[in-house]
Amino acid sequence: MAHALGALASVSPSVAADASLRKAGFKINNNLSYDNKLWIPLSSVNLKSRFSSTKFQCKVVSMSVQQTVQSKIPVQPLELENAKEPPLNLYKPKEPYTATIVSVERLVGPNAPGETCHIVIDHGGNVPYWEGQSYGVIPPGENPKKPGNPHNVRLYSIASTRYGDSFDGKTASLCVRRAVYYDAETGKEDPSKNGVCSNFLCDSKPGDKILLTGPSGKIMLLPEEDPNATHIMIATGTGVAPFRGYLRRMFMEAVATYKFGGLAWLFLGVANSDSLLYDDEFTGYLKDYPDNFRYDKALSREQKNKNGGKMYVQDKIEEYSDEIFKLLDGGAHIYFCGLKGMMPGIQDTLKRVAEERGESWDTKLSQLKKNKQWHVEVY
Repeated sequence: MAHALGALASVSPSVAADASLRKAGFKINNNLSYDNKLWIPLSSVNLKSRFSSTKFQCKVVSMSVQQTVQSKIPVQPLELENAKEPPLNLYKPKEPYTATIVSVERLVGPNAPGETCHIVIDHGGNVPYWEGQSYGVIPPGENPKKPGNPHNVRLYSIASTRYGDSFDGKTASLCVRRAVYYDAETGKEDPSKNGVCSNFLCDSKPGDKILLTGPSGKIMLLPEEDPNATHIMIATGTGVAPFRGYLRRMFMEAVATYKFGGLAWLFLGVANSDSLLYDDEFTGYLKDYPDNFRYDKALSREQKNKNGGKMYVQDKIEEYSDEIFKLLDGGAHIYFCGLKGMMPGIQDTLKRVAEERGESWDTKLSQLKKNKQWHVEVY
């Protein structure tokens, strides 16, 4: 995990970052440098084959694993913390920013329905953003509905912190599901109807150029006034993108101005285990910060709800409804991100739970919105 085994004691980044760096597009055998300290992930060091002598093995055994796991990754440049307001619409559709694809990596396993990719983009520090904001992407080619004109902008929630996956403020990451259309009669894929932008992004190669607009959005910004606040995050599929940014900021990065000491509770709904996104990162936080992080999964094709039906994210919410309502009464923030089809089922569940508690859901929802505790971004 360091250039020489004897340097293990001075390691500053987290072992848990190893898996996230893989997801960010880094090759595991590359040396990485943070804060002028050379680092390679522990998994790339074959302790048995490289160091077979007793002397080296004893050094490894004596390493304090707890300290290594708990430490966070220093982030640069620190001036990204100085702005009082989030950056908004620095680049517009008529004058987009030309960024470069760094890496594209499939996030899901072989048994996942569909393909979801983690895409790292180099913006050179010229399109800064805050956690919870979105980028617009203009795919190449012309708009079929307006010949001679470019495609319309597609919005994607940013899946990284303002420092990006390389922790230097020069990259951003998107979590994109490839939109594929299948003909209902033949059952065959019809490429002419596939999602233009999602397929462009998932098919991109390192070095390809990409036109960005934004950043945009304020509704999903992470409130940081109270570092001990509770944040309940509810996502379906790629809706987990902004929450990955929140959680990296809370648990992975050493941010001088934001030291999280509250509770982050993530509910993630996907089809099956192979469809889980960033699961290695989230389970790492669960291990390292058990008092500050909770993680519940709703796997619709693998789990059953209390009525024997498929387990959806609203079923998980109902399972913990008493606790969730108490946290909301105590000022917790609640966030929803994913396909807009998720919201009716969730709203129905919350309304039913409220009525069972003798409360009016409409009144409660109005109060949550008034208190700025309610954050929704669906598409």
